[in-house]
Amino acid sequence: MARRPVAWVGAIVLLAEAVGIALLNWFLGLVVENQGMSLAGLDPHAMTVSTWIGGALFGGYLALCGVILALAGVRDRAPGRFGRLLLISCAVVHGVLGAFCVGLVGWSAFAFMMAVLGLIVLTLVAYEKRAREGGAPAPAAGPTPTTP
Repeated sequence: MARRPVAWVGAIVLLAEAVGIALLNWFLGLVVENQGMSLAGLDPHAMTVSTWIGGALFGGYLALCGVILALAGVRDRAPGRFGRLLLISCAVVHGVLGAFCVGLVGWSAFAFMMAVLGLIVLTLVAYEKRAREGGAPAPAAGPTPTTP
């Protein structure tokens, strides 16, 4: 286990969330298909397939973010530029979804989204701080100049 377990916890939570989102969209697609629902004249089968595709894409996005966090935990260093951009976008998505969750789902869903947001941001900040502290070159040892 790495020295920063927050990356591992964040990775596990994001991977579980990815599975949950994919299963939720699969279930919603089945509901639309079985009920024969239509929105503005769209074909119910097209709505079902698009729900499944959207769930797979969003679940894959969250799973990729979880893999990036897991890699950061394994390597015990900050993710690269692409990984940081992906995790920052994931944090923004969780912030926006958390704001929507308050009104639509409730405070418990908001608390979960903010906890995931906190795990992502904490991982990014913890590794960035360590990179800055350890990455700065040490001053050269030698005599210091004196002024008369």
